[in-house]
Amino acid sequence: MPAQPSAASAASSTVPPFDPRDPLGIDDLLTDEDRAVRGTVRQWAADRVLPDIADWYERGELPGIRELARELGALGALGMSLTGYGCAGASAVQYGLACLELEAADSGIRSLVSVQGSLAMYAIHRFGSEEQKQRWLPGMAAGEIIGCFGLTEPDHGSDPAGMRTYAKKDGTDWVLNGRKMWITNGSVAGVAVVWARTDEGIRGFAVPTDTPGFAAPEIKHKWSLRASVTSELVMDDVRLPADAVLPGVTGLRGPLSCLSHARYGIVWGSMGAARASFESALEYAKTREQFDRPIGGFQLTQAKLADMAVELHKGILLAHHLGRRMDAGRLRPEQISFGKLNNVREAIEICRTARTILGANGISLEYPVMRHATNLESVLTYEGTVEMHQLVLGKALTGLDAFR
Repeated sequence: MPAQPSAASAASSTVPPFDPRDPLGIDDLLTDEDRAVRGTVRQWAADRVLPDIADWYERGELPGIRELARELGALGALGMSLTGYGCAGASAVQYGLACLELEAADSGIRSLVSVQGSLAMYAIHRFGSEEQKQRWLPGMAAGEIIGCFGLTEPDHGSDPAGMRTYAKKDGTDWVLNGRKMWITNGSVAGVAVVWARTDEGIRGFAVPTDTPGFAAPEIKHKWSLRASVTSELVMDDVRLPADAVLPGVTGLRGPLSCLSHARYGIVWGSMGAARASFESALEYAKTREQFDRPIGGFQLTQAKLADMAVELHKGILLAHHLGRRMDAGRLRPEQISFGKLNNVREAIEICRTARTILGANGISLEYPVMRHATNLESVLTYEGTVEMHQLVLGKALTGLDAFR
């Protein structure tokens, strides 16, 4: 009688080969729809961003941003995890996958999408009146209207409670005065969601950027996020009607909840920058020869590649876990801080290690590594610095508040 295959040998026949691009088999956790979303965004980035991004970065500009926004709107990438008003209603995981692919092209492109959808659109969607939603969201989802989010001030970054921008009632109108700093999309926005102190507490305002007294000069001389529009917002007696205020929230809970949504996208996006840098180093190591053989055959280079791969795919797995929790309505702000703190920090280290494998070529814009490394220095700071997320986690772990 012929020998029967053992259970172990039968099981081994179903084990797929090792995939250097997905060593943990994380793709098995994705649905066909998840993969389709990822593939669509990846192809768009390959066609529309990667051929020109090094030139845009070197020139310090993002030409055709309005056209890019409309294309992203057609993809359903703007406000994609929101429902109604022309938004795609995608899952949190699908939104995260889109962020990863966009940031694999460039952090500036992912920032455009994050600020539009996770900050400006999210604020209006969650806290706006029905009239405000109808006025702004369909055009923003289509990329016809670009939005920005005004919270950070020149003297108040990590401490938004200290903001000085103030809105005062004048009859039924509001009069808004103040300044905001480091505002992505500011100079090209059609609407600015601006947070200001009032006699009632901190309130949000949907400000049409063509309102007299509103200006958004672009910030120049950046060495990070160069392919991105970054601006200052200046409000000098900006008179707004009563219906400009977002009625759904008073206090810091409003802007902070928006920041949590944006930070979630960064958890994924930072891994896109890390992946692009890792893959560049891996391909380089297999073709660059020193001492008559590829440098990828040397032990020290393989150790670097292994360490990068471990941190990259741990980070992607963490992002996926947080995405499933968000989809289940179980994601806490402290868990988002956990992801942002870990993934951005590790992404920067991956870029730095990749640069050492590329040697002198690592500083050239012919390769993406230095561009991603410098971009991530901004990502490390915005939506909460390392120190702020450490304190968020420290408070959660100990029950003791060390912020003040």
